[in-house]
Amino acid sequence: MVKAVDAKRMYDKGNYARTYTEVPILNPGRAWREGMVSGNGENGYIMSGSPYNDSFIFQYMWFNFPSPDPREIPEELTGQLADARQNVFQLNDQWKITHADGRTRERTFFYAYHPGHQLRLTMTNKGTVTEYERWTNYETAETGVRYADEFGEWIRTSFTSREDNVSIMKIERSSAGAKINMTISIDDISGMYKAGGGMTELRYKKLVDPNAEYIAQVAHYPSYPGSELIDGGYAGLTQVIVVNGSKKRIELADTNEPMNVGAVQNPAIQVVEADAIYLITQSNRAFDMGKIEDFAGMTQYALVNELLKNTNAAAQKYQDPSGHFDYDAALAPHAVKHAAEFNAVRFTLKGDEDFKGADNEALINAQKESKSRINHAFMEQVYDQGRYALICCSGSSAPRLYGMWTGEWNPAWRGIYTLDANVNLQVSPINTGHLTFASLGYIAFFLRNTSDFEYNARMSYGMHDAIQVSVNSDGDRGMQVEYDNDFPFQYWNAGASWCLLPIFEYWQCYGNRQIPIHTNMRIHDLKQILSVRDGGLTDKEFRQLIGKGYLDLEKDILLPLLTKQANFWEQLCTPEYYTDISGNACYEKGKTALNPDEKYLLIPTYSPENNPIGYNSTITANATMDISAARDGLHMIITIEKAIKREGYEPAVAKWEALLELLPDYKIDKDGALREWAMNEYTENNDHRHLSHLYPAWPAYETQNNTELRKAAIIAVENRNKYNTSDATAGHGWMHKALVCARLKDGDGVISSLLPMMSDSGYYTSLMTDHDTNRRNNCYCTDTLFGTLGAVNEALLYSNTGEIEVLPALPSEWKSGSINGLMARTGVEVKELLWDNNIVSFTLQSVSDHNEIKVKAGIDWTKGMVNDKEAKAHYDEFGKHLRLTLNAGMDVTVVFILSRESV
Repeated sequence: MVKAVDAKRMYDKGNYARTYTEVPILNPGRAWREGMVSGNGENGYIMSGSPYNDSFIFQYMWFNFPSPDPREIPEELTGQLADARQNVFQLNDQWKITHADGRTRERTFFYAYHPGHQLRLTMTNKGTVTEYERWTNYETAETGVRYADEFGEWIRTSFTSREDNVSIMKIERSSAGAKINMTISIDDISGMYKAGGGMTELRYKKLVDPNAEYIAQVAHYPSYPGSELIDGGYAGLTQVIVVNGSKKRIELADTNEPMNVGAVQNPAIQVVEADAIYLITQSNRAFDMGKIEDFAGMTQYALVNELLKNTNAAAQKYQDPSGHFDYDAALAPHAVKHAAEFNAVRFTLKGDEDFKGADNEALINAQKESKSRINHAFMEQVYDQGRYALICCSGSSAPRLYGMWTGEWNPAWRGIYTLDANVNLQVSPINTGHLTFASLGYIAFFLRNTSDFEYNARMSYGMHDAIQVSVNSDGDRGMQVEYDNDFPFQYWNAGASWCLLPIFEYWQCYGNRQIPIHTNMRIHDLKQILSVRDGGLTDKEFRQLIGKGYLDLEKDILLPLLTKQANFWEQLCTPEYYTDISGNACYEKGKTALNPDEKYLLIPTYSPENNPIGYNSTITANATMDISAARDGLHMIITIEKAIKREGYEPAVAKWEALLELLPDYKIDKDGALREWAMNEYTENNDHRHLSHLYPAWPAYETQNNTELRKAAIIAVENRNKYNTSDATAGHGWMHKALVCARLKDGDGVISSLLPMMSDSGYYTSLMTDHDTNRRNNCYCTDTLFGTLGAVNEALLYSNTGEIEVLPALPSEWKSGSINGLMARTGVEVKELLWDNNIVSFTLQSVSDHNEIKVKAGIDWTKGMVNDKEAKAHYDEFGKHLRLTLNAGMDVTVVFILSRESV
């Protein structure tokens, strides 16, 4: 039996570890990845937890390290469309995308996310450590360290505030009264993991106030023509408050780092005999730091002054009557916001009770020993960790590949936003998971990139009033530059529909909302985004709209953006390329309309990152992903038009419904599987980790009430399981499969998809996750952690407009459990969902009146009760269900008694 949790631990909900991994000053490798994390979606940190040599790596969501790569789409791209279409149609897999001078296209890249300053706390009092523990408090977003030695028990606690946008640390004298003696310094950038390459042109300084009030790092980025950061840089500042002790500025030995151009290379702060130390930190960046050649001689930095002002404001705001900083007072308003978000949903599984409350290493090891089933204690902790971390890296933007945490420069895939799987997995739980910070941040991220998405549609296809989502974004830009012959992302078409779906689902869950205008939305670009509104907007109307401080979710966001994505599909379809009544691809130059029984041919398309057998190009036609994305996208715009009922909406609805009828049909392979390309001319290739062609199951909803399509999708998954043997380590592939299995009502398939990352090396001792089962790509990655959260939500609750199904994909080993607080995409909160033995019960609360819902269970049931009264079941071709009409704010409790065969 695992030892019970220490009763003195500093949290009720959270995780802890009894070991730590120190981050060395030089050659730290991946040690930072074991650290505990905190954040508020904009600022944050990673804490190693070393007793005597702790490190805090501070984060800022909008850090981007520039490179010489261009920030514009090559002009020749538009003119290559006709050639691309003709060569795809002629099955010429040797056609190459080229530069204007005829050279084969070489991909360029976005900017890379990077860490802020790495603060080091070196204790002078050192002894023999006992009773060590580091922890994360899920309810307060605090991380902490506790240990004992000859001087007593020592405790350090930290959090990043949602109230004040600063990180705050409290260090207190020992339980035996031993004072704090410490050196506070900043590590060299060159000593951090993977620092190098193009970084040599970076210039930075370490600063310490003469009175030791703060320690800071300020840096100027390399200056590249055409970069928005040509005169930009960043800074991080830590204010040091000492109680009943002394502090002074000292100089440590120079390290002779060329990038460090400070007059004093290595200033630090020495604290002597203090009762307490409080550190208040904030990071930010600026676009106007002056010329890089002037940086070495500068002595004043507006950005540093701004950070000092902000940390001072927090320090003064929370002074107690004696004039000392009050950590608990600073924590309280933040904790109210964070705890409300985290506690909105609670998930429990009965079983493996001996491991409930175990430390992280014990849970990870227990799971590794159980290769065929998920340890229920581990599953609960992973779910909570995923929920916690997603909240911490949400609010100002969508999660990056690394969430918002990195202790390395030049991170894998540049730590950016990848929109053809990774971000989509990361945000899969945000709406059903009752995560409002995450939804607002995601909306702000999409709006920030929309002007570039319009740029993409214009340059890739020559379109107007349309959007095409690029496969990647670095947060500042999302234009179509990361493409080449192996990865022809310029012809990836499904992105706008897929990436708008979470915003549409937010509307399904909560109804119309006022969305606060955030500066990260790029206000100056919003007028163009909103131009789809009838007649556009005059300057006066636009100023009035922005002056309100919010956008209407339906009219200002969903209607214009969904219209632009529908415009994309309309303009992609041309009658010159079509399929005949037998489904054969056809081309007729100058053709202006389809004949009866003909369908549009979507050309070109790209099904990431696969190609048909015997056809050695990924530039294809009629990718199933695109067909489903188009269908789903058109359904979304039709739904919004009908909901708003703007003047003259009927012709728009009619136009989109007509286009729906002319989209290609799906194709089924000879073995009954849904094909990845609806093309008679292609041979399927199932040796691949991506599951793009399962889009009709997830993220779309087509398989829920289409039995034949669901069967075809199930066989397609089986084919992937059978034939994909060469590349099965990527966590995003497993998480994608788990979400698909949940939608296909395969609970045991969900488990088998989650297990590879859980039972191998996917999890660090911090309970954060890697990109791969075996860490082969050296990539800290959060799509596994957040995707697991999404898969569990989908396995326990299916919902779409007007329909709820509880336990649609309950794993056979999950005999008893509960999940409380999930949102259904019907404007309903499922306040309590419990299952045990032969009973399933749940309570529904609607956000609107006269909300008509069809409710059923994924397990066969013999009796249904509504508010303690037996209810008559209704039957259709997809099974039996209850019909309920819900009013806002009223609780309705449903109980299903299961048949013996189901138990």
